[in-house]
Amino acid sequence: MANTTFNGPVRSENGFRTISKAAGTGAETVLWTSPAQLATGAATGITTGTGTVYKTGIARSGNIITTSILIDLTGLRSTASGDIIGVDGTSLACHIGQITAAESGTIIAGRITCFEAPTGGDPDIDLYSAVEATGTEDTAISTLDETQLVDSGDHTLGSEKILTAFPADEEYLYLVAGATTDADYTAGKLLIELIGTV
Repeated sequence: MANTTFNGPVRSENGFRTISKAAGTGAETVLWTSPAQLATGAATGITTGTGTVYKTGIARSGNIITTSILIDLTGLRSTASGDIIGVDGTSLACHIGQITAAESGTIIAGRITCFEAPTGGDPDIDLYSAVEATGTEDTAISTLDETQLVDSGDHTLGSEKILTAFPADEEYLYLVAGATTDADYTAGKLLIELIGTV
């Protein structure tokens, strides 16, 4: 196929994809996609928080996929150590998204960066994955089939926590209090980045 040059903006309602095509078989390999976000984002026990902001993005470059989750904790609540963080006093599910190999690749690295220190609720926020999507606020993460991905300690402005374990295909992510503070968050911005390969 010949090269095509555009003069002016190129628009697409469903994103762009760069592929390579094998000469012998015609098999296509996706090299880059944009924009994309998690197909299964946070549950309503996160997204219905007053002042809570939740955004996701997935970017692929070659064989590396970066999945990003940005969350402003305002309006969510921490309770006891080991309990799931979410909107207070509801039975709504509180996961912050599902990670699948089809979207994010096989996760081999990750980190949490703090862009605003958590206040109000407890600043010690750990990240877990679990098989189930049903975990609710003020419920022990241990009631799920779970894996701790990072034991964060307190998040402070500019802190970076490196994941020591990674979510398996189709698992859900949860924010979990690492210490006991029964209060609503009034601030706190965290960026979770997962690096996957294909």
